[in-house]
Amino acid sequence: MWSALRWLLVRIVAARWLFKLSGLALLLPIAMLLKTIGLPLLGILGALAVPILILLFVFGLPIFLVLLVGSLLIGMLGLALTAGIVALKVALFIVLPVWLIVKLFTVLRRRGGGNGGAGKTDTSTGPTPSTPADPLDGVDPA
Repeated sequence: MWSALRWLLVRIVAARWLFKLSGLALLLPIAMLLKTIGLPLLGILGALAVPILILLFVFGLPIFLVLLVGSLLIGMLGLALTAGIVALKVALFIVLPVWLIVKLFTVLRRRGGGNGGAGKTDTSTGPTPSTPADPLDGVDPA
């Protein structure tokens, strides 16, 4: 009896452990993507920060102030890059498809898509006059 319960408990624990590993396996592609993008981004931030830190050292500020100001500048640059990436994602995945759909519908409407000109009939009794259109669209200039 005890061995059967122990066997069942080991099976349940093993199944739960496998589910935890599969959850970790789902996060691995995201981690690899962040590693691929994040490390070069960190290098860019460092390359931009080195001249600023050298400039602050030249002015003779204390080291803690140089590191504090440098870290603030790197933080602001990182914030700007993060906000720019968020704006780029919104523009790419929300604004661009909506704009393309609106453009598609306006092009289809101009070409007469849908019912366009199918139900129209000519009710005129004679030839159309060949007089040019009024350039002021019926507005009296006086």
